[in-house]
Amino acid sequence: MLDTALDAGVSPETLRKIESGRVATPAFPTIAAIADVLGLSLDEVWAEINQPDGEVEPTRSGRNARERLAS
Repeated sequence: MLDTALDAGVSPETLRKIESGRVATPAFPTIAAIADVLGLSLDEVWAEINQPDGEVEPTRSGRNARERLAS
């Protein structure tokens, strides 16, 4: 997570807050930067956040965004 945060230009604490939901509406440039570091398109991010609870589909790489973030 540390590398992802630093590569995206955000603090690790900010990334933790976004991941845990403590930041309800993160800024678009922040999300775009994190998606870029994770190798996700914004379409993939949008599709994932619009899944019904508990349903997470893998991206083209076979890993979903949550799995990428955790690595």
